[in-house]
Amino acid sequence: MSIDRLPAPRAALFLILPAVLAACASPAPRHAVAPSPTSAAVTPVAPEQDLMLKLLAAQFALQDNDLAAAASGFAAAAALSDDPALSEEATRLALSQKDWPLATRSLARWQRLAPNDAGVAQARAWVALGEKRQDAARDELVALARRGGDASWRLVAQLLLNADDKPAAVALLDDLVKSVASSASESNQVALSQLAFKLGDKALARRIVDAAVVRFHGIDAYTWSARLAIDGGDKVSARAIYAEGLKREPESLRLRSGYAALLADSGDNAAAAHALVAGPQDDTTYAARAAYAARAVDKAALTELYREVESDKSERSAKRLYLLGQIAELTGRLDAALGWYREVPIEDEHGFDAQLRVALVLDQLDRMPQALDQLHRLAEMAAGDSEQQRTVWLAEADLLSHRQRQADALAVYDRALATLPDDSRLLYARALLAVDQGDLATGERDLRRVIELRPDDAEALNALGYTLADRSAASDPRQREALELIERALKLKPDEPAIIDSMGWVRYRLGELDASVQELRRAYAKQPDADIAAHLGEVLWAQGQRDEAKRIWDEGRKKDAKNKALLETIRRMTR
Repeated sequence: MSIDRLPAPRAALFLILPAVLAACASPAPRHAVAPSPTSAAVTPVAPEQDLMLKLLAAQFALQDNDLAAAASGFAAAAALSDDPALSEEATRLALSQKDWPLATRSLARWQRLAPNDAGVAQARAWVALGEKRQDAARDELVALARRGGDASWRLVAQLLLNADDKPAAVALLDDLVKSVASSASESNQVALSQLAFKLGDKALARRIVDAAVVRFHGIDAYTWSARLAIDGGDKVSARAIYAEGLKREPESLRLRSGYAALLADSGDNAAAAHALVAGPQDDTTYAARAAYAARAVDKAALTELYREVESDKSERSAKRLYLLGQIAELTGRLDAALGWYREVPIEDEHGFDAQLRVALVLDQLDRMPQALDQLHRLAEMAAGDSEQQRTVWLAEADLLSHRQRQADALAVYDRALATLPDDSRLLYARALLAVDQGDLATGERDLRRVIELRPDDAEALNALGYTLADRSAASDPRQREALELIERALKLKPDEPAIIDSMGWVRYRLGELDASVQELRRAYAKQPDADIAAHLGEVLWAQGQRDEAKRIWDEGRKKDAKNKALLETIRRMTR
């Protein structure tokens, strides 16, 4: 059962008008004599009895968003018509305005015309709740729920979800669950739990879903129960709930996917990939398993997955061909990866990405000229698509840079920016390369331009702040500007390790060693990579904590033995 909002007053009320007007017209009997020229052709209708006039006035009020006038107008029209749709419209408009007396009058008309309409029962409960008659509202909702069927439960949920008095709505829901939840289907009982959650009573939500689990042992109940546990921060219970559900429904993709996502969120990507092995497989499960195994750097799992997907005899979609290329690439089967990527049709949604991967794999195979030719062809094909063009140019510059062809890479950025001036990603990439090559003026200019274009770009703020801190003398006034820039970046992304590292570094450059170590330790705890190890080790060394500095540097070298920043720091500090 989905929980929709209460039906709004109908916007398409002109749809009602033709039927009503047709009912107002009385066709002449076949034997009628034509009126004489002096006879009156139309019998005048008193304004208070003119249904068409009242409907038009009500409709115009609705178009003017004067809902109070529209409610009154439709109520007046409904009193003249036997069409229950008009009475329903009048009732709902009055309810939306919380005009309980008017709603009661319109509802009485609707009830006479359509006594068995479930919407009538919902409206009675709505009026009772609006008038603070809690017992009457409860009785109406219980009666409505006992009608059975998803539609009745949906009307109950709509009313409670839209109630102004949330505590009263929760109390009604609690009473309802005690009275008639035993007659609800699994999906409806889970929806009631979700309703309690939306109303803010998580304890009631838990009680309802626990009862659903015991009663049905169904996929819906287990899935929602686990999500409630996760919301409460109890991942241990959530894992137990998923495990129990999978014992009963081992092939349920919903349970397996939810369990895998929970495991991955807990940092166990290898177990997440394994959780999806059981049960039917398709392109979605294959892709999820590949993603989890790749995050876990589990080459054995990727190798087994590659064999499984390759031997799958079902039709190979373009998505599967692309996935085969990705897994082949991840497992070092570069020639096979080329073959799979080239099979993906260029017009497919994965076609561009596959052709881009072709270039990157060619580069890994030391076929750089072919890789560049592939990128140039792809750039021509992407003409008119700025996003794809940018992606190709960034890839080309990155390949050239990693091949120590920095001048060529900068030329690619220059050409790209001639076509896409003020493209923030291209400016940012050129700035980083320029700074790395010692061209601080170009790097600073590009980063400042990015910040002009995107004042809340945390990466650009951090990059400029770090550059100023790292490349300016300790006494340079721009150290203070660097601090301000990094502070702005940190406000935007307070948990980003790279920005915390920058904050530690600028504090060091300002001579605030204790504050620097505090920030750098926090950054290293979040992301113990070689770059942060270089900074933390240097500040510890400057503080005289040389044994710890060496330990941190050794940890960094184990992670990245060729890291330039780390090696340069160790050489400079220990010579």
